[in-house]
Amino acid sequence: MTQDQLLGRDEHHLILVGRGPHRLTAATAAAFNDMQVAAAHEGHNLQAASSWRGFDRQLAIWNGKWRGERPLLDANNQPLDPLQLSDTERLHAILRWSALPGTSRHHWGTDLDIYDPDCLPADTRLALEPWEYEEGGWFADLGDWLSDHMNDFGFFLPYAKPAGAGSGVAYEPWHISFALESTEQRLDPDALVLCLQQADIEGKSTILAHLDEILARYVTLCPDERKRS
Repeated sequence: MTQDQLLGRDEHHLILVGRGPHRLTAATAAAFNDMQVAAAHEGHNLQAASSWRGFDRQLAIWNGKWRGERPLLDANNQPLDPLQLSDTERLHAILRWSALPGTSRHHWGTDLDIYDPDCLPADTRLALEPWEYEEGGWFADLGDWLSDHMNDFGFFLPYAKPAGAGSGVAYEPWHISFALESTEQRLDPDALVLCLQQADIEGKSTILAHLDEILARYVTLCPDERKRS
């Protein structure tokens, strides 16, 4: 992929998944389709909740959390008031659950969030929180099936638990990544810096001052590492 594609600023490498609206790379879409068919044979309606997400969309999420316009959770899934945190505390609180624009794996088209809409109770909104995929949660059976079978189709959990030493990342059992393509990507830090300098992003000075730490703690490419991207 080009640097613009890795930064979420170019989507020409993507195709629609089925009739849309989700988009992935062609290879990721094909592998996901094969996994959907296999899951269906076992009684699971495996669907995408989120797939490709561009830089501007990630920027809106980031800015909303920084300003307190979107929910922000602590390590125990409890609400935080970002306006009561220092800029550095706010930075790390957001990064625990949401990627810095330009570093999100959702920019690549190799990653997606999954769920089973048939298991979501009526009038219940999908939360994308760990309890939904664990014992007693709506998607516990789907989570078990994925643990046993997703590797057969080339997928892994980039945010599996336990997190690696020094990682600030949260456990995301809903986020799967197509290893064949996602582990080959190499984002240029200089391209990221230029992109962030030009963006209307909240907390810009704090982000740039801590960028090396952000990349070390929250950005990864390899399936056996447990950091955030």
